[in-house]
Amino acid sequence: MPLTKLRLLAVIFLVTAFGAVATVTAQPQSGRVYEFLGLPATARITALGGYAAPDLEYDLGVALMYPSLMRPEMTNHLSLNFVDYFGDINYGTVAFARNFEKLGPLSGSIQYINYGRFLEADETGETFGEFTAGEYSFMLGWGRRLSDRLYIGSNLKSMHSFYEEYNSWGMAVDISLSFLDPERLFAAGLVARNIGLQISKFREGNREVLPFDLVIGASHKLANAPIRLVAVAHNLHRYDLTYPDISPSFTLSFQESTREETLGEKLSDVGDKLMRHMVFGLEFLPSQNFSFRVGYNYRRRQEMKVESRLSTVGLSWGFGFRIARFHLNYGRSNYHLAGAPNHISISTSLQELFHRPEHISPE
Repeated sequence: MPLTKLRLLAVIFLVTAFGAVATVTAQPQSGRVYEFLGLPATARITALGGYAAPDLEYDLGVALMYPSLMRPEMTNHLSLNFVDYFGDINYGTVAFARNFEKLGPLSGSIQYINYGRFLEADETGETFGEFTAGEYSFMLGWGRRLSDRLYIGSNLKSMHSFYEEYNSWGMAVDISLSFLDPERLFAAGLVARNIGLQISKFREGNREVLPFDLVIGASHKLANAPIRLVAVAHNLHRYDLTYPDISPSFTLSFQESTREETLGEKLSDVGDKLMRHMVFGLEFLPSQNFSFRVGYNYRRRQEMKVESRLSTVGLSWGFGFRIARFHLNYGRSNYHLAGAPNHISISTSLQELFHRPEHISPE
């Protein structure tokens, strides 16, 4: 593809992404639909704090979030993921990638969340049986290489939700741009997620917004140490991610009620709001067959911690290892004192799994 066409395609992607940002900046954080789209797809992402960052690995799970990371080398890769969430809730993801000569690399995935079974009853307590609730997303991803280090990609999603007799359907796209530098062991990416619309509403006249997210992520593997550093900034389209404080407060005096914030308090408030966008992770990679990961999600820590008790809320960890041609990963993220979900992932390359080495006849 000529260089001018590549640049034009990249500009179109960026204009579309930032145009979507302008349309959703004023949307509220609450009252959104299809929030399950923000759940981490794989155990590796869970272990790194819940957000993925681009890297030089051929990881199909990360490519689900950054479709620009879809590359021909990922053909026939399969990823299976399951999470035992809170209560009777569980969710998972199944993904497969395939490279086509003319279309390029494509991925297909199904993400689901099952909320369990519920007892149906009226206000008098009379029961009428049980009902279920759940949500599904069907996604098709595509990626293309623009130059030696620049890649673009996009996801097309169809989301379905059902709660007893209430149903909803929506469509969305992700737009992604990635920069990969193997010489410096550095990777970075930008993705505008969930640009779309709720088409079929739960109730007439009540259209809900999608959980749009503008994310920038980067990773760097140290040249002389088996360590990869990861940093992600999410929800960049909205500066203030805090929720209004609705707890009752009592003013002790007129002087206290009119006291202005000091410079230190203002700087602390700004720092807190900026840090709520950040997720940090570290991978320890002593060999190709084993890895250990830790992550820290500042926003989760601030929103879910209990002031009266010390805890590890906001921290996450996990590990991965390879057995034969299978990659097994485990991730555990501490959301609250009430518990931490367990995330299990299994991935493999079907091409390697069913490949039979050529028979070499003895001389």
